[in-house]
Amino acid sequence: MKIIILGAGQVGSSVANNLASESNDITVVDVNAQLLSEMQDRLDLRTVQGHASHPDVLRRAGADDADMIIAVTNSDETNMVACQVAYTLFHTPTKIARVRELGYLNYPHLFTHDALPVDVLISPEQLVTDYIQRLIEHPGALQVLDFAGGRVRLVGVRAVTGGPLVGNQLSALAEHMPGTEARVAAIYRQGQAIHPEGDTIIEADDEVFLIAAASNIKAVMNELRRQEKPFKRLTFAGGGSIGRRLCAALEDKYRVKLIEHNAANAKRVAEELEKTIVLRGDAADEELLLEENIEDTDVFCAVTNDDEANILSAMLAKRLGARKVMALINRGAYVDLVQNTSVDIAISPQQATMGSLLTHIRRGDVVNVHALRRGAAEAIEAIAHGDKSSSKVVGRSIEEIKLPKGTSIGAVVRGEEVLIAHHDTVIEPEDHVILFLVDKRQIPEVEKLFQVGVTFL
Repeated sequence: MKIIILGAGQVGSSVANNLASESNDITVVDVNAQLLSEMQDRLDLRTVQGHASHPDVLRRAGADDADMIIAVTNSDETNMVACQVAYTLFHTPTKIARVRELGYLNYPHLFTHDALPVDVLISPEQLVTDYIQRLIEHPGALQVLDFAGGRVRLVGVRAVTGGPLVGNQLSALAEHMPGTEARVAAIYRQGQAIHPEGDTIIEADDEVFLIAAASNIKAVMNELRRQEKPFKRLTFAGGGSIGRRLCAALEDKYRVKLIEHNAANAKRVAEELEKTIVLRGDAADEELLLEENIEDTDVFCAVTNDDEANILSAMLAKRLGARKVMALINRGAYVDLVQNTSVDIAISPQQATMGSLLTHIRRGDVVNVHALRRGAAEAIEAIAHGDKSSSKVVGRSIEEIKLPKGTSIGAVVRGEEVLIAHHDTVIEPEDHVILFLVDKRQIPEVEKLFQVGVTFL
């Protein structure tokens, strides 16, 4: 696929890194020559220096025959105009734009072919807000991902000593939970993937990915760790877009505090929010945290624009007694750095954004993509089309499907019904099939499985 990425910042770089490794024809456009040079040294792609929305720049980037434009510059306006130019002058089939300002997002009818021709809107702030909200709703989870309109959930959990299933074989899960179906999609032990079999024994500190109907997921999580009390008290650091959205979404269900350093911004946020207690101060100020009884806080979540401030304030909050701490981290190197530290969960906006983007880039009828384990693995939702003669999956049981090594089918959604996958489960036309891929390099093979042959009419 020929793809033009507009913007070589953190999101653009992350997108390019993911797509260039999958044999796509990638061109990156940015005004910053140094960023482009650094990217070209690392990746197999073309670069064009210039303003992303200028017609001549887009033409030099190959817009005449591009399949897709992904506009992720730091300017909403540049991204929207670039999509307009690509539509009007180059008839680009798919136009994706990052738009962060709620003032635009609140009016979805702006983004139509009769107005601003943007096919897909990406709002990293909203994606991160939704992601953090799901983590708060599921105490003990490392990742919580939705499929099939929320009917199925994939959850990453750290197994701990004392969990009913820890030290037992996976086959015991059915005995522990009669009548509740779930499947272990993958296990990571000391960073290495282990293919789960019925006789696989769960060990303490294993990172386990479980898939089940959304209504059953909390019960399944309790098999791997002691049941955690629901969160009640939340403290957020940073009154920017993400902090404000989180407080607005959660203040009716939880006791919420927000720490904001800037006085003017703190006043504005306090006027916007109804029940949240807004504090003006430094989230890394030990005295302030102690005054606000940080030891009684269930979740401390740092979502400022400063990675270092987020990491340090989260570490301090943990040391002072906060039950769980999360930090928003933009730099990929920092995300890796804080693994196995006192920061319980590192949240990467790039990884959250990548899943949404990849949904529109994957071949075959792929309707949902989630990046896992910092992008090394993926979970995807694909729709099975065709019949037994034209499809490699329809009409076949799961044990008959030739899945790539390290790939497993976790669940099948048929209408409103959620079927946890077994070896004899037969795939039917229009089933939503949820797959876990330990190695994302197997994506092209999975895509081919779900492509319908030319015999299907």
